[in-house]
Amino acid sequence: MVMVWFFKEMIPYYGMMFGDEPPHLPGLKTLAEGGNLFAVAWLWSAVTSFNLLREASAGGLRSLKNSAAPPPLKLDEAKIFLALAAVPNWQRKGDVISRTFQFKDFPAAIKFVNTVAEIAEEAWHHPDIDIRWNKVTLALTTHDAGGLTEKDFALAKKFDELSLR
Repeated sequence: MVMVWFFKEMIPYYGMMFGDEPPHLPGLKTLAEGGNLFAVAWLWSAVTSFNLLREASAGGLRSLKNSAAPPPLKLDEAKIFLALAAVPNWQRKGDVISRTFQFKDFPAAIKFVNTVAEIAEEAWHHPDIDIRWNKVTLALTTHDAGGLTEKDFALAKKFDELSLR
């Protein structure tokens, strides 16, 4: 629609540049068509802007909701020792726990990673993920707390359960 209007408007000017056609002022019909086009474009931009604003505010509210909670408390050594006993397949290296999961093939590994992503997003706690064909390594730590928290071990348990499905 825009291109049709553009060519209708521009043809007389091309005639003036390359021919002997005298210039003319646009008539009421041309002005009305341009006004209609302007109205449609304005309406389209208003609807698009409203939708973008709505999506941005929904994401902002979710982010605010998750950031409003105080950061979890870092566990002391004794609590970390007890929590590791509940997830025996996970290894600790400093302030990080990690585990490598092995699957039958690449699609199975990716399916696992996609489900991990959903669970992590819901918990608002995201692991580092390394994918090597049929192996997926997950690493957990709570950066806000500066180390391991109950959140890390709770997610580790969920990921262990997920790997058994």
